[in-house]
Amino acid sequence: MNARISAAPVKHSIVVEAPIERAFKVFTEDFGSFKPREHNLLAVPIAETVFEPRVGGHVYDRGIDGSECRWARVLAFEPPHRVLLSWDISPRWQIETDPDKTSEWEVRFIAETPSRTRLELEHRHLERHGEGWEGERAAVESDQGWPLYLRRFAERIAREA
Repeated sequence: MNARISAAPVKHSIVVEAPIERAFKVFTEDFGSFKPREHNLLAVPIAETVFEPRVGGHVYDRGIDGSECRWARVLAFEPPHRVLLSWDISPRWQIETDPDKTSEWEVRFIAETPSRTRLELEHRHLERHGEGWEGERAAVESDQGWPLYLRRFAERIAREA
């Protein structure tokens, strides 16, 4: 019998002082303002990070030389409540071109009050990446992984208050 190990999902959440529509808009339309530039698979510095807000779109970094690194695909886009994306980065921190070897990350936006929104991020199916997935899971769960993105997102929202 060949049993496949299933990784526990990585889950993080944060509450921001912003209406749900604003939180969703900033997350999807201004993703590059808080995505860590130091998280870079390009050979050159990142000029911008683009989030194409539609199913079939991508999240990608564009380098200062015009090169691009498409590291996520938009699988679901349901404003202002939910986005679902692929994680097309292998455990070797290179682009994974086989969709069967990618994981997914979902961000849900929940209105706690008319002016406060909770974001719940869940990164799941990391075992699909194959050998080395445990290290990849540890990295996205660490303080320099998804928590860093969420902190920077909250700081970006707070700058508007």
